[in-house]
Amino acid sequence: MSEDFGPNFITITDDEGNDIELEYVDALEHNGQTYMAFFPAVEDESDDAEDYGLVILKSITENGEEFLSTLDSEEELNTVYDLFMEQILADEDENS
Repeated sequence: MSEDFGPNFITITDDEGNDIELEYVDALEHNGQTYMAFFPAVEDESDDAEDYGLVILKSITENGEEFLSTLDSEEELNTVYDLFMEQILADEDENS
């Protein structure tokens, strides 16, 4: 029996103390590092979360606690973004 729980949301706080709600899309591992992709949650039903772009964060463990962090460089971001897009497009091809 299949159970559908719907989308997963998390709330993160930026450096300025603003809460940002994100919808989990997917995760992948690259060079031993776990990366997670999110779309910003949208308040208005007429807006599409994909219009706001993909948010990519990496999982870091410090003192036994897991944190999400921004990526270290533009090069790292571009590489991981391309990997996520390949994975997302492959998933769409399998489902069509």
